[in-house]
Formats: sequence, structure tokens, C-alpha cells
Amino acid sequence: MTDTQRDGRGAWLGFSLKGQRYALSLTSVREVIRPGDITPVPGAPDDVLGVVNLRGQIVPVLDGRRRFGLEGAAGADEEDAQRVIVFDDGGTVVGMRIDVIGDMLTFDPDEVDPPPPGRAERRDDPVSGVITRDDGFIALVDVQKLCRA
Repeated sequence: MTDTQRDGRGAWLGFSLKGQRYALSLTSVREVIRPGDITPVPGAPDDVLGVVNLRGQIVPVLDGRRRFGLEGAAGADEEDAQRVIVFDDGGTVVGMRIDVIGDMLTFDPDEVDPPPPGRAERRDDPVSGVITRDDGFIALVDVQKLCRA
């Protein structure tokens, strides 16, 4: 995680998965696209939906719900709101399908609390911290761990 991501400087992009709210540093976001045609890849891990051709570049696409351990597929009424957030993690480009794109966020570094107990024990857990808002919690995502590059 970069210093900017760790201390909360800059803008963060919010998104939702199965009603739970997350945010990631805008410095890691390359673009947000509609899911389109995702080609499955035989033998890929369960949380990999497949690949998309993004202007000539083949980009693997993660299933956000599976990557964060949230079971169940989106309902038909939710599919229209789904998007793919495309990350650029130091030259490695990866997409992740999410349920709903959210608002841009800014916050002070002292608003960031550590992840809930038990999460930090998982080495591959992409949640690096949590901020509290009047309407609930927002989990902060470490793109490097999320991409597992």
C-alpha cells in the first residue's frame, strides 16, 4: 500500500458489493466500464470470472463478491448497475466486477481504524482499514493485495 493509500490522502472511489461498502484509492483506478462480454478461462480460480479485451489489452476480471467472500450472485434487477473497475497496479492491469459504483470520498488519516479482528490474520485480505460514517462502515481496499499480482 502506498503512503497516500495508507494515510487517506487524496480521493477514494466508493463501491458496493452485496450491500457492503468499500473504497479504493483513485490513484489505482484506471477506468470504470460496463461488464460486457467476459470470456471464461478454464481452470481459473473461483474468484476469476474470465478476461475482457480492453482496446487490444487482455484484462483478467475478478468477481468482487467471491474475492471478498460474499456468497450469492447478483439478481437480475441488480445486473444493470454492475460495473467493472479496472485497476493498474504498477503495470499489472486487473478488473473487478462490482454491484454498484459509489461516490468519491475524502477523509482524514485519523478517521481510519484497523480492519475488524480476524481479517488481519489473512495474509491475502484486501481490506486494509475501515472508516466510519453516519450510515455505516466503509472498508478500505489495498489494490496490491486485491490483485494478487
